[in-house]
Amino acid sequence: MVKEVERAGIPVVHICTVVPISLTVGANRIVPAIAIPHPLGNPALDANEEKNLRRKIVMKSLEALTTEVDGQTVFE
Repeated sequence: MVKEVERAGIPVVHICTVVPISLTVGANRIVPAIAIPHPLGNPALDANEEKNLRRKIVMKSLEALTTEVDGQTVFE
């Protein structure tokens, strides 16, 4: 799906927990997530720490979205 949306000219960021799968499906902008059961958070953290973690992932995704890429790029 990400490849088709990109082909239409709309940049896509794929936030994923298993980067090799994203590479296999051909996503161009890949942002690693935290863990399979909680991709965008960590329930073991207190509320403030989890909010900061989520903000970091979202900011990294926005940076990836606005970055011109030539092929697959993983934003660590």
